[in-house]
Amino acid sequence: MALPTVSAADARRMMDEGAILVDIREPDEHAREKVPGARNLPLSRLDEAELAVQQGKPVIFHCRSGARTLGNGQRLAARVGDGCQAFVLEGGLDAWKKAGLPVVADRRQPLELQRQVQIGAGGMAFLGTLLGILVSPWFLAIPLFVGAGLLTAGVTGFCGLARVLVHMPWNRSTYAVTTTARHA
Repeated sequence: MALPTVSAADARRMMDEGAILVDIREPDEHAREKVPGARNLPLSRLDEAELAVQQGKPVIFHCRSGARTLGNGQRLAARVGDGCQAFVLEGGLDAWKKAGLPVVADRRQPLELQRQVQIGAGGMAFLGTLLGILVSPWFLAIPLFVGAGLLTAGVTGFCGLARVLVHMPWNRSTYAVTTTARHA
């Protein structure tokens, strides 16, 4: 069952009337930029989390672009149950900002882990290829290693680079709680 979508303007009006806005992005994404008043319920923890929905109040789910939310509409609808209306914010946070609605941005927070992995892997692949062309073909082992790591991450869900990045100094405060809880 697909959840119906609402525009950013309609979502804002519904929130003013008591609707609950739920951000399904991961905590690192939510910490960096969010809609004021949005509750964070990461999709990765949806099944184990308690969604305290007040009867009769609509729930509006959102992510960054709306794609993640639409793709998980059935899971989200199941979490709110039959006694509550649920919607997806069409276009997600991007559409909210495009409509000129308020967001809270904290640029002191580190970039989302996914973006850090993309930057790290892309940088290593680019540098390894450049060095392989200009210095020695042996440097082509670097992009080969990066490609193998990305393939492994895609197939198994385990990303070694992400595991390393969460321990970097700029990420320690953001990921200290989540990594401790996962390893407990």
